[in-house]
Amino acid sequence: MIVLLALLNDLPIIAIAYDNVKYSDKPEKWNMQVVLGIATVLGIAGLISSFGILYIGEEMLHLTSGCIQSFIYLKLSVAGHLTLFVARTRGPFWSIRPAKVLLLAIISTQLIATLIVVYGIFLPPIGWKLALFVWGYALAWFIVNDYVKRAAYDVFDHSKIIFHR
Repeated sequence: MIVLLALLNDLPIIAIAYDNVKYSDKPEKWNMQVVLGIATVLGIAGLISSFGILYIGEEMLHLTSGCIQSFIYLKLSVAGHLTLFVARTRGPFWSIRPAKVLLLAIISTQLIATLIVVYGIFLPPIGWKLALFVWGYALAWFIVNDYVKRAAYDVFDHSKIIFHR
């Protein structure tokens, strides 16, 4: 599962270089307090959402251990790529439209990840119903994470800039 995550992450990571976010013409110095603060908050939110879906899979849906592996794999894959949309801009995720190449890279890799778990390629199959549940769960947390990110900026960034020149 880790190898699949790594392989499917490569294409979106490469596509980030072609994104539409604004850049500076001058070198910038990162405000590490803000960067680490936002990263910590988003990391904790990701951890909570991962344990939440694990709890749902084990305690509420009573999935087998193999199905839980596929269930969690899909959540990590989808949520990880949705986090790219959260992290790429300081404002709401929709404030700057992503480049078509980034959007296509994420859609194609997540389609592959979904088909892998639905049909049981390399992993136990979970079917469309559970895969769509994971997508809904990940999308809900995507909205939460975007809100959390913006709230965290208000807490950690008193200067309202990420970079110092």
